Amino acid sequence: MYQRALYPGRFQPVHKGHLHAIKYALSKARELIIAVTASQFCYTPEDPFTAGERIYMLRLAIGDLYDKCYIVPIPNITNNRLWPHHVACLVPEFDVVFTNNDLVRLLFESAGYKVENIPWLDKNTYSGRNIRVLMAEGKAWEELVPRPVAEYLAKI
Repeated sequence: MYQRALYPGRFQPVHKGHLHAIKYALSKARELIIAVTASQFCYTPEDPFTAGERIYMLRLAIGDLYDKCYIVPIPNITNNRLWPHHVACLVPEFDVVFTNNDLVRLLFESAGYKVENIPWLDKNTYSGRNIRVLMAEGKAWEELVPRPVAEYLAKI
């Protein structure tokens, strides 16, 4: 078992796939750093939610797991090669990175970090892009996110 793992993501919005990944990572590590990436972007179709809103959604979604997690906003930088070092400067030490993102994998492995995949939970259904499209089109999306997140999003 790892002492501490890193799970980076945009969380636009937090959905059941993210919650599945968080639970999986915590089955492999005692603690989890949830890195809210692109934290400076908001109010766009690709990044509609602020970092604060995403952090709050994560807090709602993880519930009792919160005491095992650090939720840290990470602003993007323009140099991909330096990005893993940028992240490492902003979070506690970690032993492994959990991601299914090919670029994130490449960058962290190139920087010398151990990287592991997360089993997918219906990747096409539980994706931020899919949920944002459903929201924009006025279609049902609420079942794709944890109930407390759906309730919160209905208010904002």
